[in-house]
Amino acid sequence: MAEDLVLVDEPAEGIRRITLNRPEKRNALSNSLRGQLLGALYEGDANRDVRVMIIRGAGPCFSAGYDLTPNRDDPFPWYSAGGDGYWPRNVVKGWFEIWDLAKPVIAQVHGYCLAGGSELATGCDVVYVADDATIGYPAIRTMSTADMQFHPWLMGMRAAMEQMLTGDSMSGTEAADLGWATRAFPADVLESKTIEMAQRMAKIPADLLQINKRTVHRAMDVMGMRAAIRYGSELTALGLHQRSSKEFLKAMVEGKLSESLAARDKPFSDYGQAEEK
Repeated sequence: MAEDLVLVDEPAEGIRRITLNRPEKRNALSNSLRGQLLGALYEGDANRDVRVMIIRGAGPCFSAGYDLTPNRDDPFPWYSAGGDGYWPRNVVKGWFEIWDLAKPVIAQVHGYCLAGGSELATGCDVVYVADDATIGYPAIRTMSTADMQFHPWLMGMRAAMEQMLTGDSMSGTEAADLGWATRAFPADVLESKTIEMAQRMAKIPADLLQINKRTVHRAMDVMGMRAAIRYGSELTALGLHQRSSKEFLKAMVEGKLSESLAARDKPFSDYGQAEEK
């Protein structure tokens, strides 16, 4: 690999931890990072000594979202059918792969967890957050709708509607109260508490643990969550044809991303210029 975009360690017996390693870019999810992350997850899933996996971010945040910097030398990490909706279909396919692993995957979220970063966390089985984390999807203000439209399933119609109509953020405490996150902890104990909970899960025999994980995901499948999110990728494709989205994309290609993000968020007085999508 040209660079290690993920770091892997084992903080406790049976626990494999994967760290997103682009702190200078707020762990923006480039195609290469997405590919290395899934590769590390596949390796952990195939390892008989691993019972539970954790995903966290290096530096000041979990992930500020997808990498919006165009890079023709960074190809998509896996195949998706082409045409309108190619991008959301590609990212959704990757995050659903996490659902379909045998081993439970925990997201350990601190700092910014925006847009694509929140999609990655949503794809995990359990989400533990710092109480002062910042979680949101500001991209809906100027650039289509969410690529992975998980909001109504996890937070209910009313809270989801507010999120999708404002792009406002939630704190970690609010995210846990609304059902997006599993639990919120003070930031200084988030890591130790996450490992503690992973160890509790690892006490369950691995053959039973994977079945227990599937019971929840299969129930969500029966209720239509996976189908609804896949349908949502077509709405995202439609949104990208709207005038506002086209103007934002044009500014991004012209190298005016920071200015566009600042202009987008100025009326709301939030987010600053976090690099996200």
